[in-house]
Amino acid sequence: MSDDKYTWGTGRRKNALARVRICLGTGEIKINNRAVEEYFPRLIWQSQVYQSLKTAGVEGRVDVFVNASGGGLTGQAGAVKLGIARALIKMNPDLRPALKKEGLLTRDPRMVERKKFGQKGARGKRQFSKR
Repeated sequence: MSDDKYTWGTGRRKNALARVRICLGTGEIKINNRAVEEYFPRLIWQSQVYQSLKTAGVEGRVDVFVNASGGGLTGQAGAVKLGIARALIKMNPDLRPALKKEGLLTRDPRMVERKKFGQKGARGKRQFSKR
């Protein structure tokens, strides 16, 4: 396998990172060398993976290979969605307006708020007694 036929895209969400490779093919999608249905058991996660491909209209015409790491499955699904969209734009810049309209090129900036000292968590405080 030579790397010149692949187009790369990187997606991130929360603490998850997805490195995506796409090339013209038969529609095979592998995430960490496993099928989408096996890696993401929930339908909502699976639909996120397919969303960029459906919007671009290339479902079944490109092979997608993903290396996902960090975070949980929700974050990884969001990262894969963004990574696929970015790789599709590198492959064909004409897809940008359609993907942009669907909001698939915007990285979700929400992160976990840090824990503060003297508290149970980010916002969880000890019970307050007025008297």
